[in-house]
Amino acid sequence: MRRRLPAIGAALAGLALAMGTATAAAQEGPEVEPAQEPAFDFRTGDTVAEGLTIPWGLAFLPDGSGIVAERNSGDVLRVGVGADPVVLGNLEVVGGTSQIDERGLLGLAVSPEFATDGWVYAYLSTAEDNRVVRFHLDTFDPEPVLTGIPSALNHNGGRLSFGPDGKLYITTGDANDTANAQDLDSLGGKILRADADGSVPEDNPIEGSLVYTWGNRNVQGLTWDANGGMYFSELGQNTWDELNYAEPGANYGWPEVEGTGGAPEFVDPLLTWSTAEASPSGAEVVGDTMYIAALRGQRLWTVPVDGGEAGAPVAVLDGELGRIRTVELGPDGWLWVTTSNGGGQDEVIRYRPIGG
Repeated sequence: MRRRLPAIGAALAGLALAMGTATAAAQEGPEVEPAQEPAFDFRTGDTVAEGLTIPWGLAFLPDGSGIVAERNSGDVLRVGVGADPVVLGNLEVVGGTSQIDERGLLGLAVSPEFATDGWVYAYLSTAEDNRVVRFHLDTFDPEPVLTGIPSALNHNGGRLSFGPDGKLYITTGDANDTANAQDLDSLGGKILRADADGSVPEDNPIEGSLVYTWGNRNVQGLTWDANGGMYFSELGQNTWDELNYAEPGANYGWPEVEGTGGAPEFVDPLLTWSTAEASPSGAEVVGDTMYIAALRGQRLWTVPVDGGEAGAPVAVLDGELGRIRTVELGPDGWLWVTTSNGGGQDEVIRYRPIGG
């Protein structure tokens, strides 16, 4: 069973005016004090871009500028401090036709070899499936990397990230068919691990399979700590949202269990929240603190993490920005977030590190 860490402590105490308290449940066990790292100043944000509609994916180019995926339009925009957003191109997608339609242009990732190969990766919805494509910013001619991911109006997953090992990690949802999560032949309800061309790495936990974790409902947040440990946030059904630690090849229990079940064949979450408090999407670890964007909860959760353990969460930006979709550490050392309120009201905002 995972050990519980204490709250973040002094690094966040100075920001108490911006915080809320948590009612999340953690796995009980010995307390381990995490090392303290500088937090971010959440009292005043620096608006990078505004007037957007559901910016979903956020990634950074080697020159430090950001690129953002608008879910409904399929536009990819360049954003940067002191400059208006610029539409670089468009990827054809389906979705966004109603408030419950979560399909469209979702995650973005920049190739670790971008300086030489120029590839940008995107997770998007078509009329047939969800898929991962890659393209160059000067042509926007998408090349399929992985197709056949189940698609539905919601539960589409959609986060992309290259891990410290250089592999491409892809989060997928169960596409409103809970059986997908427990079916190792389905790409739905999983975290997938692929080579940059979409092929199966030889060292994947299940031989010949892209599956890295399974039994997942709808993973939208994915991040690593400094030691290469992977954490992910997962949207629950009606009761419990989750923060999990990724164990290669492990089964996280959906739909047999939601939240903490204690069954030996499933991995329990590190933390759970009520769905009203969270509905978690993007995630980022900076130092020993994990930041988790909350949609329905309309806040940013901060959680101390250390070696696959998690402590008591504390909320910042509670109700200040509306729905928060994505959180990423920028190459400038600031913490960037995107909102997900729709109707041309969305923003990309960054928060400076304390002492930076």
